[in-house]
Amino acid sequence: MEIEKPKNVRGIKIRTVNGTMIFVACILYILVIYATLQVSLRYDELIAATNDYIACEKNAALVREGSDYLTEEVRLYAVTSEIQYVEAYLKEVNVTKRREKALEELEKFSFSEKASEYLEAALFNSNKLISRELYAMKLVSTGNGTDQKSLPGEVRDIQLTAEDQELTSEEMLNKAQEMVFNDTYQEAKEEIMGDIGLFLEDIVAETGQRQAGCVDSLQSMIAQQRGYISVLFILNILVFIMNIVLVVKPLQRCIQAVKEGRLMQLTGSYEFRYLALTYNDIFETNTANEELLRYRAEHDTLTGISNRDSFERLREIMKTSTIPVALLLVDVDGYNKINDRYGHDTGDMILKKVAKILQDQFRTSDHIARIGGDEFAVIMTDITPELKDAIINKLVSIGTELGKTKDGCPKVTISTGIAFSPAGMDDEIYMRADRALCYVKECGRNGYKFYDEF
Repeated sequence: MEIEKPKNVRGIKIRTVNGTMIFVACILYILVIYATLQVSLRYDELIAATNDYIACEKNAALVREGSDYLTEEVRLYAVTSEIQYVEAYLKEVNVTKRREKALEELEKFSFSEKASEYLEAALFNSNKLISRELYAMKLVSTGNGTDQKSLPGEVRDIQLTAEDQELTSEEMLNKAQEMVFNDTYQEAKEEIMGDIGLFLEDIVAETGQRQAGCVDSLQSMIAQQRGYISVLFILNILVFIMNIVLVVKPLQRCIQAVKEGRLMQLTGSYEFRYLALTYNDIFETNTANEELLRYRAEHDTLTGISNRDSFERLREIMKTSTIPVALLLVDVDGYNKINDRYGHDTGDMILKKVAKILQDQFRTSDHIARIGGDEFAVIMTDITPELKDAIINKLVSIGTELGKTKDGCPKVTISTGIAFSPAGMDDEIYMRADRALCYVKECGRNGYKFYDEF
């Protein structure tokens, strides 16, 4: 029987589609070129901002380095009285000028009026501190009786106060050392560095904001460029599909899907879409039924964990494994008596509870199965006898949970036999675990035993 097409189904004109896509492609190409140019500009701005930021950090380090150097030289002279430290000090002040040069470089950057005040204060206090340091040098040279003609002019021309001229040589040396080592000197130095630090914070903050703005702008333009290219790529694919895929390709895909036993793609005309939808519904229904049957074949219907058959298949698979494993055989103590006393419904609740607790306590990589009426097995992978304590802690926790009766289940205990294998599930590990379990049962149940402890 021929399928009647809905009246609202209309054909697609490839010529119209191609014309539209060519127009859109041209627009996208223009946008990609524009975005590329913008990315290049933003990148240059980012490089410039980054270089400015690095320069700020470098000059800040030079300011601190120069200040610390001057302090070190004047203190060394105050302690040793060696003229070389005076010369090194004045060379830094008059020739090297690390602080001055660094501050000149920093002045090239844009900063606020407040930052300018910090810089002026730092320079003013720095000059005062230099005067203090030079005066201390004068005291040292006078106290040591150094020939004044051998001193640099900056130190030689300093006039001591009348009070200081009355001091003894030792008192002059002590005063000079105090002038460059006491709290007043340190506070003055810290005040200068504080002003410079505040000035630098303003510059670095301004530069950092400019850098952050450039980064945001660059990322935005790159994202736009990626978007345009992605759309252009998709558009090219659509052009290819619209010119190639008319009727034959959808039919070939349907045939191939049937051969391979997979879902059909919803492509092509209305008829092929309708056929694919119908086939996919039937395919998914059959697949779901098969998965349900497979699940029921591999899982215990009461507890939802793996059953005996699944456990045996896993044992066979793991015989070739090289991973160390442990096998735990778990038996619910007095299960038959519980059934007789409380009924089968309560017995089923206990089995479900045991299965749930085992799942909660062991890792997701461990395999838990119900292998008998009240018997469970746990295969722990990648575990050695050195980790017995971990197994014991799990068994103690399981026993604690089984002792709780708030859920309506009576208190139960379990007996557990444990055996290890250095490489996969060998033929002997099950017998060893079973022997350990029998030992626990013979000793009164409610416990565990490792086979290697016999």
